[in-house]
Amino acid sequence: MYIIGGSASSSVSKDLSKQLHIPLAEIVSKRFPDGELYVRILDDISGEDVIIVQTTYPDPNIIELLLLQEASRESGAKSITAVVPYFGYARQDKKFENGEPISAKLMAQLVSKSTKKVLTVDPHKEHILDFFPIQAQSCTAVPELATFLKGKKVDMVLAPDKGALVRAKQTSQIIDCDFDFMDKTRIDGSTVEIKPKNLEVKGNNVAIIDDIISTGNTMAKSIFELKKQGANKVFVSCTHGLFAADAIKNLNQAGCDEIISTDTIISEFSKVKVTPCITKKLKIKSK
Repeated sequence: MYIIGGSASSSVSKDLSKQLHIPLAEIVSKRFPDGELYVRILDDISGEDVIIVQTTYPDPNIIELLLLQEASRESGAKSITAVVPYFGYARQDKKFENGEPISAKLMAQLVSKSTKKVLTVDPHKEHILDFFPIQAQSCTAVPELATFLKGKKVDMVLAPDKGALVRAKQTSQIIDCDFDFMDKTRIDGSTVEIKPKNLEVKGNNVAIIDDIISTGNTMAKSIFELKKQGANKVFVSCTHGLFAADAIKNLNQAGCDEIISTDTIISEFSKVKVTPCITKKLKIKSK
């Protein structure tokens, strides 16, 4: 058995290799002058089960995953499992307007082409797993995030909206604290109105948790309201830290005390590892 680490997930693949005592396959990847990607697997993986680890964000990483899958198939791999720490395009899980593609469905079909099964972490919507024509599973990094937040002496966990309430509840159960959600009304694709609730946050340390932080607009508005209501410290946490545009600036200006994300997408805020939840789901016994 071999683990093949894509360039977007070297941290996760190395951790999996160490925890499971499975060797990392040596690969070569480079860009041609015209920008096209070249990959080659140097180890002999013929007849071997392989696990390819690659986040499919941003777009070039989708191509890298597909090429690594095809290279594994051409090299005679016995079976191919794709571990996708962050599955890009999952938010377009239906047609919101006429003429749109169901992007999550298309990506699921592409990733499934040369793969036996797929495992991803905290997909935006769980039902996107149904788009895969092969075995597809997810795992959650909530326990790992909650354990980290517990060390911050958090008094309350909040979801930025009602849709993320389950995640906040799971986190609060591990920390052993209260949980709630912020009232959010989405006006359009880039405008969100946060209506403050009568929360007992004065003097408390509050953690806001979500699956994805992209522009940070929702989080920033929530932080601002919580600070206005007298919260002592406000931590923001997520599984997938995209931090697009001025996200970090927005969060800091709103009064955020600490930004916490996992290593599904590497950044300076990747303080929590997702390997534990992945290894549990893979159910591979350490050698």
